[in-house]
Amino acid sequence: MIFGFWWRPFPIFGFWWGPSPPVIRRLRSDKAEACAALHAEGFAHPWSEEEVARLIADPSTISMAALDPIYGTVRGFAIVRLAADESEVLTIAVAASWRGWGIGRAILSDVLRQAADAGARAMFLEVAEDNAAALTLYRRLGFVQVGERPGYYRRKDGSRALALVMRRGLP
Repeated sequence: MIFGFWWRPFPIFGFWWGPSPPVIRRLRSDKAEACAALHAEGFAHPWSEEEVARLIADPSTISMAALDPIYGTVRGFAIVRLAADESEVLTIAVAASWRGWGIGRAILSDVLRQAADAGARAMFLEVAEDNAAALTLYRRLGFVQVGERPGYYRRKDGSRALALVMRRGLP
């Protein structure tokens, strides 16, 4: 690997330079500030650094980050809560500049495996009905809609958005 890049096949012309794949690691409290900043990029009412740090330290959560392999910067993160034989995605956020590069899929795939390893038989999440990118990701990973929460998400303009409740069984 040179300068954090790897060769990525291009279907017609051979190869091109592309970004290095992220390193998925357990999220540490020293990354709480970066995670809070990422959360603010994607959510109208973001979590504070203190809230993120508390969730990272909570023994009932699985907190994972996608890190740049060279610089260690946070490209994305997810926090999942475990309860009995179920798990719930509390949040997943990817830096705007890294959306569309498979970061969310890499993180979510890892937490799905970890939740199953911890004894969870299902994973739940809520997603705004108009979040097309997230819905595509969740459906590709096997989540199906099992309910709705009217007015669940508050928008920056004060309006409310319907949340779809999604579920996926874990092996």
